[in-house]
Amino acid sequence: MREPLLIDRTGHVVVWTLNNPSARNPISEADTVTALEDAVTAANRDHSLRAVILTGAGSAFSSGGDVKQMRDRAGMFSGTPAELRQGYRHGIQRIPKALYHCEIPTIAAVNGPAIGAGCDLALLCDLRIAASTAVFAESFVKVGLIPGDGGSWLLPRAIGMARACEMAFTGEPIDAHTALDWGLVSQVVEPDVLLDAAHRLAARVSANPPHVLRMTKRLLREGRHQGMESHLELAAAMQAAAHHTEDHREAVAAMLERRPPDFTDR
Repeated sequence: MREPLLIDRTGHVVVWTLNNPSARNPISEADTVTALEDAVTAANRDHSLRAVILTGAGSAFSSGGDVKQMRDRAGMFSGTPAELRQGYRHGIQRIPKALYHCEIPTIAAVNGPAIGAGCDLALLCDLRIAASTAVFAESFVKVGLIPGDGGSWLLPRAIGMARACEMAFTGEPIDAHTALDWGLVSQVVEPDVLLDAAHRLAARVSANPPHVLRMTKRLLREGRHQGMESHLELAAAMQAAAHHTEDHREAVAAMLERRPPDFTDR
């Protein structure tokens, strides 16, 4: 039976691959939602992990929702308005809730089209690298829908309100180089070196102490909605904890001794 999400770990980095290439990796199916949710839970509990790479099998990153199921009003697209609301809340919306609370840095390696909810899936990652063949579309209006899984919250934070409105109101795709110019991605590379580039970035991230990476990510998340005073209080508490880690002492020693650090996740 096809696994909805392939998981491959090398050292401190894990690669999650959406695994329905014949359908262009939709994420609206229940097994995919559960697989992503479970992968985040496992990553949060494994303090030896330091970075995640998320990509898609085949030629697409993710097509988002299954348009054929929309037409047939099947799967998550079936039911009364009340049932549909609950279907979103207890179905696909579990993905943004899970990924937003993933404690370790996440990198989207966008290997092809990232459409609708697939675009939002890429936005949920902390860092994004695109193949030159990638396109991004906040295309919900094209099927008579609104961004139902976090896109209206994510997109303005990634590229600013004006460009987010352009993407959401037109539903038209942008190519990888436009995405780079707009700040949606940080790198564009050729398709055959995409995963290598993602692994190089993951290695740069995972060279750092895991506890500090998790705390830094949490601070960046909380800073989106906190005032300065409350944010500084949280930072002070986390910094006090960081000072008492063995990895902090090792990092300082390695810097003063001009040698690579050897972190022990403690």
